[in-house]
Amino acid sequence: MNNLIVDIIPLKVDRLLVESSMKSGGPLIVEGIIQRAGVKNHNGRIYEREILEREMKKYMEGPVKENNALGELDHPDSSVINLNNVSHKINKCWWNGNDVHGQIEILPTPAGNIAKSLFQAGVPVGISSRGMGSVQENSDGVLMVQEDFDLLCFDLVSTPSTPGAHLSPQQLREGIEHPTVNYTKVHNIIRDIICDNTGMCKC
Repeated sequence: MNNLIVDIIPLKVDRLLVESSMKSGGPLIVEGIIQRAGVKNHNGRIYEREILEREMKKYMEGPVKENNALGELDHPDSSVINLNNVSHKINKCWWNGNDVHGQIEILPTPAGNIAKSLFQAGVPVGISSRGMGSVQENSDGVLMVQEDFDLLCFDLVSTPSTPGAHLSPQQLREGIEHPTVNYTKVHNIIRDIICDNTGMCKC
């Protein structure tokens, strides 16, 4: 039976570089590793190169080429992309060794504005593949993603699962580590975006 399969990669961006990107007047563009073949992630799963190549080829020739490679802010419990929650689109993808890289444009939607503010505040964000398929444990106890895997999209999320990957603003590649912003600050960012200035917000 096919189930929803999600796997997450941490995105680390330089706050000052994000601010510079936003002040340039164009959309916020981040890029980096979005998926990886042949490496066990924090969920204990491995995507074999052949399966991931097949699905990325379909994704690049379909949604990416058609300018419809949309993703949501946080994973829904569904295989359907909810347009009300779209935050970004994938502009292009490419392979570098066993790593799949992507260029991601943050959209000026309500969810995209929240994502942009989180990036600007230096809040850790992950990118997560969403697909339908099954997994099977091999002799070493590792869960292998099976041939029936069907890649749907990439979402922005909060919990990393795939090690050693990050995104950076397109204009500059050097990164500086920043301390993690606490949840109170995250809540304040979201509240400021969602609520008006009347003081009537009930968040």
